[in-house]
Amino acid sequence: MNKKYKVLVVEDDDLISSMYKIKFENEGFEVTVAGNGAEGLDNAKKGDFDLILLDVILPQLDGFSILSEIKKDKKAKDIPVIMLTNLGTDEDIQKGKNLGAIDYIIKSSFTPSQVSEKIKTYLK
Repeated sequence: MNKKYKVLVVEDDDLISSMYKIKFENEGFEVTVAGNGAEGLDNAKKGDFDLILLDVILPQLDGFSILSEIKKDKKAKDIPVIMLTNLGTDEDIQKGKNLGAIDYIIKSSFTPSQVSEKIKTYLK
């Protein structure tokens, strides 16, 4: 990877977000972490990320609301968004995809390495 990809991780659990931050930085990504929905949306609207990993259950603003705001924002709307959550019902997955998420990852089913590999397939 010659280009340093910028990834935004919107996750309120510090342990999880730091685990992903370390993993992704080791893989050569530049990582920004937002600890709540409002901060995540503000960061996303700057529009300078190559990919956003978005949790659903967040303080202040949930991931589905953030996703729908991102898709309305002219600078951010083309940034690929992957939902990264433990809400795994078919209904939630469908809602995420209907709102424009390119993928929906259940946290408990994937290791950070697997998530990193998945991200790379979208950044090529």
